[in-house]
Amino acid sequence: MADLSINLAGIKSPNPFWLASAPPTNSGYQVQRAFEAGWGGAVWKTLGEPILNVSSRFAAVSFNGQRVMGFNNIELITDRPLEVNLKEIYETKKRFPDRAVVASLMVEPKREKWHEIVKRVEDVGVDGLELNFGCPHGMAERGMGSASGQVPELVEKQTYWVKEVARTPVIVKLTPNITDITATAEAAVQGGADAISMINTINSLMGVDLDTWNTIPHVAGKGAHGGYCGPAVKPIALSMVAECARHPRIHVPISGIGGISSWKDAVEFMLMGATGVQVCTAVMHHGFRIIEDMIEGLNYYLDEKGIASVMDIVGKSVHKYSNWGDLDLHYKVVARINKDVCINCNKCYISCEDASHQCIDRLTDENGKEYLKVREEDCVGCNLCSIVCPVDGAIDMIEMPSEHMPMTWNERQAAISGLSSCSVDVK
Repeated sequence: MADLSINLAGIKSPNPFWLASAPPTNSGYQVQRAFEAGWGGAVWKTLGEPILNVSSRFAAVSFNGQRVMGFNNIELITDRPLEVNLKEIYETKKRFPDRAVVASLMVEPKREKWHEIVKRVEDVGVDGLELNFGCPHGMAERGMGSASGQVPELVEKQTYWVKEVARTPVIVKLTPNITDITATAEAAVQGGADAISMINTINSLMGVDLDTWNTIPHVAGKGAHGGYCGPAVKPIALSMVAECARHPRIHVPISGIGGISSWKDAVEFMLMGATGVQVCTAVMHHGFRIIEDMIEGLNYYLDEKGIASVMDIVGKSVHKYSNWGDLDLHYKVVARINKDVCINCNKCYISCEDASHQCIDRLTDENGKEYLKVREEDCVGCNLCSIVCPVDGAIDMIEMPSEHMPMTWNERQAAISGLSSCSVDVK
């Protein structure tokens, strides 16, 4: 069995699967049950000044038969007294000393406020702190959450204030509701962050009821923007993790969050630079016991690959993530249809004909049977046909030999610029 334990900026846990700061970590009862099930750590639901929540507060999008493809909430930070949370954190850590217990914090952007809550929380034995600079609703309207997280100067300043008094590692949780997440990630590092976590939820309006015209969800006929999460946000989160992981000035560990529902998702995040992952929506959908499949699947994957420790996969794909201008213009793949597997549903033909490059022909063989064939000389390798095909193995994307040496757009432009300079010199 591979070693699944991780060390994120000094915070150790027996496996990389943590619960994110959210409804599943709202109480000691829940977190302790999660640890009993096998979770390696938990980020306690955000602590701060007392708040009032509304009803109703959750909504979800289902797609093509899959429930909760995306999830939205307008719930705020914990509405339980700080003293009660601190008592339960102490009891939970005492009972599970080997699990990571991290306190998520959010207060007004005032130095004394941060100092006060950090000291109180660390006194009960947490392993680390996570600064919530990401919540896009409710708290942002009060100058906290993403209102702070969208301003690099505020991220740096508040991180610095926390580091002035913190004795445990400090993780800064970043908002995705920004043009360039590396700007705030770098600001967190400048402020002294020991690690960063991402992504928090995305600004969203889940829908409108076509009968009542109310927003979904609504509170007495009125709605507000909320935070979007779940499997649908995974590609956005993965991209932001990768951008930070490859940034030369963001040299701290990353805790990956956003649409992680399985061990496979976790491996992708870790390959793209995350030291560990946090899970929320999948637990809200299926419960704490999903950890069993996640641990078993990760163990099997690492054993199959001959990898001794899960930490050995962290960041292994970061060098493969680049900019468009660094991609080889001469690399080519084409679609090839397997007649023995194809069911002639014509999905690929329709998609190619209407939305791509019209390079699939409908033909008839010597027995009068219709079949589909790609004109490979006209295929641009866009992948659309293989994406819409409902049958695994019916369409393969085949790499074609190239007559040209590899060349990127940037290299091409440099070569053109060089030729232009030469012609100027000759003149």
